[in-house]
Amino acid sequence: MLLSIMGTPNAVVIAVIVMLALSLSRIHVVLSLAIGAFVGGLVAGMPLANVTDVSGEVTQPGIISAFNEGLKGGAQIALSYAMLGAFAMAITHSGLPQQLAGSIVRRLNQGQNSQTGEKAVKWLLLSIILVMGVMSQNVVPIHIAFIPMIVPPLLLVFNRLKIDRRLIACVITFGLVTTYMFLPYGFGAIFLNEILLGNIRTSGMEVKDINVMQAMAIPALGMVAGLLLALIHYRKPRLYQTNDIDTVDHQKAAEQPQPSAYRSMVAAIAIAVCFAIQLMYQDALVLGAMVGFAVFMMLGVINRNAANDVFGEGIKMMAMVGFIMIAAQGFAAVMKVTGDIQPLVENSMAMFGGNKGMAAFVMLLVGLLVTMGIGSSFSTLPIITAIYVPLCISLGFSPLATVAIVGTAGALGDAGSPASDSTLGPTMGLNADGQHDHIRDSVIPTFIHYNIPLMIAGWIAAMVL
Repeated sequence: MLLSIMGTPNAVVIAVIVMLALSLSRIHVVLSLAIGAFVGGLVAGMPLANVTDVSGEVTQPGIISAFNEGLKGGAQIALSYAMLGAFAMAITHSGLPQQLAGSIVRRLNQGQNSQTGEKAVKWLLLSIILVMGVMSQNVVPIHIAFIPMIVPPLLLVFNRLKIDRRLIACVITFGLVTTYMFLPYGFGAIFLNEILLGNIRTSGMEVKDINVMQAMAIPALGMVAGLLLALIHYRKPRLYQTNDIDTVDHQKAAEQPQPSAYRSMVAAIAIAVCFAIQLMYQDALVLGAMVGFAVFMMLGVINRNAANDVFGEGIKMMAMVGFIMIAAQGFAAVMKVTGDIQPLVENSMAMFGGNKGMAAFVMLLVGLLVTMGIGSSFSTLPIITAIYVPLCISLGFSPLATVAIVGTAGALGDAGSPASDSTLGPTMGLNADGQHDHIRDSVIPTFIHYNIPLMIAGWIAAMVL
């Protein structure tokens, strides 16, 4: 794609390259997005501020105004993340996750003292962690917050069972990524409905009647294939040293008090209310999280004096992701105003020669590179959608195939990116005792086992939908 337009510099391509180069150089992604947007605008010949005529009408939009206008598009997404963060912190404040960890440890201790086989305990543990990863994206939308509460107390058990922690990292990442890219609830509602379909609609394709689960089913099966490969690849025992940290964390969890029936009931009610509102009303994630938080307050689990602190801590937890998504919307808005998207599409079509298979492969590959650099699939979509949708329309891809291509291109690289929550989260829990390397044990295993099958499955979806 780049070689075909080297004769005439394309502002969109240059902006993406600058943004990726800065991100890979460990410049903060928000700053990288802003710098990339301004560089792209200047290359396209845009002024910094709006140029107006004598009557005050804007004759040439400026970079600053275009970027600021784009920021507005990320406000709803950022607010959704902030409210989910507050709701997640309320669940944590209720003590339910900590008590759950203690309950698991006590049951596992009892199981190991009985005749329960090690294989049964191993598969029970992996199943529990997988279910928690899936539920953390929708039913109990606390994202990666469950990992540091649940995983460290279990490290001693993992060591005794000789479970390869790379397998656990792959299991957690599967739950985090596959869930939001397939199920339109919780974080999946943000990714699929608000960001994916919303940006495709803004870019000129009607997706009102699209079943997003149908479009993302084949890519999700690619993730399932990757999980099965990881289960086979990392099935052999791996030895770890049991140190004081493992023992202390395990003991603390075992000594956790039995769950308070009342607090557990309130947490269950709040979670059920939040999820029910999402099922009843479209795009009601903010309302669901807000009402769920209110349930904790009204029933006394969070008192009025602590409410501000709990709410503030939740917003802080999700604030960085929200800022990244807002900046990405500003970046995408400037790219649209440059007017260089259409030349990019035309040159790309000339290079592909109408070959839909090659075009789909290149789009998926570019999506992988962009997400690897940014570290967030949620922030990748606004950037690539402005380019991909016109290209898909020109090449004759169906709306269903376009959703699959853009959604897969956005999700690619989330697993396997050093800066992604989907790899940082597992490392945060599994490296509590210093025996799990972020790059070798989280990034590389998840990259190999998920990005390759996901790219293959995304390409198949583009061809058959």
